Amino acid sequence: MDKQQNLPQKKFRAGAISVTIWENAAKKDGIDTSYNTISIERAYKDKNNAWQTTSSLRINDLPKVALMLEKAYESLILSDKTSEAM
Repeated sequence: MDKQQNLPQKKFRAGAISVTIWENAAKKDGIDTSYNTISIERAYKDKNNAWQTTSSLRINDLPKVALMLEKAYESLILSDKTSEAM
């Protein structure tokens, strides 16, 4: 696999919450392989009115996170590209 910038594979957003699927390259036993990781973020404006992100969640964020994680899992499982052994 070529070394390149790791870009999001897919992003799910509900209000201030986003769940992103990342594809990552690695070598396992000398063989190029890939695997997926998931990141969860909440966007907010700081005291200077600038957008920031955090991985800290509020209780009301949890239903949105649960739904988006389910969508991310569905997207990965239903894709024809399975990069990680179960």
